[in-house]
Amino acid sequence: MTWLLIALGGAVGAASRFLVDIAVTARLGDRLPWGTLAVNLTGSAAFGLLAGLSASTTGAAMSLLGVGFCGAFTTASALAWETVALAERGPPWRAVANMGLSVAVGLALGGAGLAVGLSLSA
Repeated sequence: MTWLLIALGGAVGAASRFLVDIAVTARLGDRLPWGTLAVNLTGSAAFGLLAGLSASTTGAAMSLLGVGFCGAFTTASALAWETVALAERGPPWRAVANMGLSVAVGLALGGAGLAVGLSLSA
């Protein structure tokens, strides 16, 4: 049953990632991969929140939302590919900015989500 929850969450997460990426890129342009940045940052915050809530959350919910949805919604491979593409086609500062924003802000949002989740589950 766990695999089915992960598959369902993954299907919804992947579709959501695609739709958010398109919407954000249409709004902000493609000088930086804003869509991938948006999904990775919101996914980091969401997974941090879920991790903080894990003491009061069922294993089924974590499989569906954490592993399935957040796992498919966020994407390390697109981050890597888009960062290399930025470095190859333009000034290197864009690639550095993309990676720096993704890692630094992603860690901060993941930590903030964890803190909120822990405070809510206490």
